Amino acid sequence: MKSIFLAGVAAFTLAATAASAQTVGFSQIGSESGWRAAETTLTKQQAEERGIDLKFSDAQQKQENQIAAIRAFVAQGVDAILLAPVVATGWDSALEEAKDADIPVVLLDRQVDSSDDLYLTAVGSNLVHEGEVAGQWLVDTVGDQPCRVVELQGTTGSSPAIDRATGFRNSLEGHDNLEIVRSQTGDFTRSQGKEVMESFLQAENGGADICALYAHNDDMAVGAIQAIKEAGLNPGDDILIVAIDAVPDYFKAMAEGDANATVELTPNMAGPAFDALEAYWADGTMPPKFIQTESRLYTQADDPEGEYERRKGLGY
Repeated sequence: MKSIFLAGVAAFTLAATAASAQTVGFSQIGSESGWRAAETTLTKQQAEERGIDLKFSDAQQKQENQIAAIRAFVAQGVDAILLAPVVATGWDSALEEAKDADIPVVLLDRQVDSSDDLYLTAVGSNLVHEGEVAGQWLVDTVGDQPCRVVELQGTTGSSPAIDRATGFRNSLEGHDNLEIVRSQTGDFTRSQGKEVMESFLQAENGGADICALYAHNDDMAVGAIQAIKEAGLNPGDDILIVAIDAVPDYFKAMAEGDANATVELTPNMAGPAFDALEAYWADGTMPPKFIQTESRLYTQADDPEGEYERRKGLGY
């Protein structure tokens, strides 16, 4: 009799747990970088650890796919939506549909140019600050020496590309010896970073006239490093390299002397996002409109080989 009672309690508990389980749709940009892959991996891990049913959609770098995914999530009646927006504009109608359905939306690592009443909160680093940290490192490293800088920008129109460019220029302001001579998008990908860097090298006396490279993410920088080597130059020495993200392959390049500095963008945006959602689901607690993560500068003095070992299993 006792065993029957206990079995009944267990069944009731499981049923209650299943009934209370939350379903969250996640519209991911795609897999344009190692950092993005790590963000996806950690988001799935966080959801599994919390008992959240995560519905994943890969947009393959296309906004129309993300808008379709949001509308599909709304039709499915999910409890919340995570959105890593590929660009900053053009989200109003899709976000309004989610709001009308009482489905909270949390932005991950990127911002949108929409009214902030259309989403619950945004989790991310201060993207302008990231660019400022990268720029200040270059200012401090170069000193008063003349320095011609080339820039690999992220996806045109995306908030990281806009803000990381702005921050970098903020730090260079007033330092006339530092000049950005070429700037072009590498679309956040390693292959495009290599291709665009090849064109920079050809246009700048085989690279002899380039003092430094600033890349909006590490993957483009890793591609650029390959192009610099193929041009017969020594990356990290002949051309200083600073980038943003702090992914394992970039730490490996730093350990080998091929790169100089990176600013960390943590891929664990989902942890703070789910914390905010769980508090909201529990009692309607409203989070701040922006939850900021830390941005840390790493150089060759910060044990890049050790950082590579610590990060390589995170899904990058």
